[in-house]
Amino acid sequence: MGRVTSRRRVVRVVDGVPGARPDTLTVEEPLEIRVGGKPLTITMRTPGHDFDLAAGFLVGEGVSRSSKDIHSIRYCAGATADGSNTYNVLDVVLADGVDPPDASLERNFYTTSSCGLCGKASLDAVRTTVTWPVDGDDLAITPSTVSGLPDRLRAAQRVFDRTGGLHAAGLFSASGELLCLREDVGRHNAVDKVVGWAARDGRLPLTGTVLMVSGRASFELVQKAVMAGIPLLAAVSAPSSLAVDLAAELGLTLVGFLRGASMNVYSRPDRLGLA
Repeated sequence: MGRVTSRRRVVRVVDGVPGARPDTLTVEEPLEIRVGGKPLTITMRTPGHDFDLAAGFLVGEGVSRSSKDIHSIRYCAGATADGSNTYNVLDVVLADGVDPPDASLERNFYTTSSCGLCGKASLDAVRTTVTWPVDGDDLAITPSTVSGLPDRLRAAQRVFDRTGGLHAAGLFSASGELLCLREDVGRHNAVDKVVGWAARDGRLPLTGTVLMVSGRASFELVQKAVMAGIPLLAAVSAPSSLAVDLAAELGLTLVGFLRGASMNVYSRPDRLGLA
């Protein structure tokens, strides 16, 4: 497996005075995901929990709906000219009877760590069929519990403390218990790793849970939450207009600008007892 962090020599300037020191950086490497030996996408990610990332990605695309849909995931040996294993290429073998990804989902580009939607042909390509509608989820959570999630997320970010360069996604219960946390240089990858953990552990759909992310709330993160059956997505930063529209359309509670005791609730405030 690749390393999560890397050391580099830097020149640090304090009050105009330069000095040499080592710095710890977040590792970013490409991961190619293949399905049945056929390349599907390449994403720039932080190594670690790669099997979860692949499984979560397939859930978000509507390819996989449970742990039974995936027969196996393995790193591809011989990924380089000399036959060595880079641990940067995964092959997912779907279970018998599971349809392979639609050809329209195949990426002819790499997915950057900042945006998983770049290069999509159209919004229609990502409006996949929802397996577990969340509009009827009866999640009830207090605003005070939601307010406490950012601090709990931050307290569990071990690699961020060393690098300051990672996004985090945390899955919480309605009582605020942290169920799973994943870090990655890409916020969509962090969410895929959480969803993939749940998928491989047979926990889907994630009824009655909350997904907390350390950055902004994009259209894609709303989609990923809904595809996993998560009824509430909270972010410390702003949502996009399209994220709000999709959340309202599908019945997801979307919380943004979650900082301290303040927050903006953009859709389904009833789950927080606010409507």
